[in-house]
Amino acid sequence: MSTRNYDVIIIGGGPAGLSAGIYTARSRRNTLLIEKDIIGGNIVNATMVENYPGFPDGISGYDLTQLMHTQATKFGMETVMTEITGLQDNGKLKVIKTGEGEFSGRAVIIAGGSLRQSLGIPGEKEFTGRGVSYCATCDAAFFTDQQVAVVGGGNAAIQEAIHLTRFATIVNVIHRRSELRATRIEQERAMAEPKIKFIWNSVVSVVEGGDTVERLKLRNTLDGKESMLEVKGVFVAIGFSPNTAYLKGTIPLDDGGYVIVDKNMATEVPGIFAAGDIRSGSVRQVVTACGDGATAAISVDKYIEQNK
Repeated sequence: MSTRNYDVIIIGGGPAGLSAGIYTARSRRNTLLIEKDIIGGNIVNATMVENYPGFPDGISGYDLTQLMHTQATKFGMETVMTEITGLQDNGKLKVIKTGEGEFSGRAVIIAGGSLRQSLGIPGEKEFTGRGVSYCATCDAAFFTDQQVAVVGGGNAAIQEAIHLTRFATIVNVIHRRSELRATRIEQERAMAEPKIKFIWNSVVSVVEGGDTVERLKLRNTLDGKESMLEVKGVFVAIGFSPNTAYLKGTIPLDDGGYVIVDKNMATEVPGIFAAGDIRSGSVRQVVTACGDGATAAISVDKYIEQNK
C-alpha cells in the first residue's frame, strides 16, 4: 500500500487532537487525525463535564467531543481509526506507521493522551471483561442491583463511583490513604451519597471468583491485616500513564514517559509537536488540552510556512 501524504497528521482524537484539527483544517492545511479506540479519548467516560466554558448546565464528555469532531470534519479534517506502531523522522517528512499502512506528513501533532493504569495484581487480567472494568460509563449497567467496588481516590475514581450509584446497590470506594485526592466538590457529592461506602487505608491484593468476579482480597496499609470483600464488579481508577511507548528513541520524554515540549508545544525534533495530557506538565483538564491543541496547530502552521 502506497504512503498517503498530508500537511499535518494528528495522533489522538481527544480534546487536544480535535482542537488542533479544527485549527489546522480551518487554516486549509490538509489534515489527518488518527485514533485507535474512540473519538473523544478518556473524557467520553465523563457523564457530565461542568467546567468547560460555554455550557452552564454541563455537557457529557461524549457529546462535547462529538461536536468537536463534527466541527473539525466540517473544515475538511479526515479521520482514520487504526493503531499506530511507529513514528519515523525523515527530515522534512514524518512517516506514521499504522495497521492501515503508512501516512506521511510535513508536521505531526502528538495528542495521544494517556491510558488507565492497572493494579497489576493476581486475577485482574484474568477477570477483565468478567467483572474487572476500567470504565463505569461503559459497563455500569451490567451491575444493576449488585454490589461493586471502585479502586482509587482521585476525581476519576469518585466520578466513577457516583455514576455507579445509578445502577449498583452499594459502591465501595477502596483507597490506600485516609483521605481522598479528588476536588472538594466531588468529595462532597460522594460523602452525601448513601450508596457509597469508603474503605480507607486499604489496597486490593487479589481478585477472586469463578466465571466472574466474586470477591476481593484487601490488605490494610497500616497494619497489614487482610480481609475479604464480596462484590460482583471492581472498577479500577488509580491514574494514567502516557501512551508514548512507540515514541521512545524518537523524541525526548521525561522520567514519567511524557513528551517534553516548549511553550509552543514543539519538541526538540523539528516538525513534531505534542499537546494535551501526553505532554510533560499537563494539568489534565479538557479546557487546557484544547488550548494546547490550538497552540500546537498555530505553531505547526508557522513551521510549514517557514519550511516550504
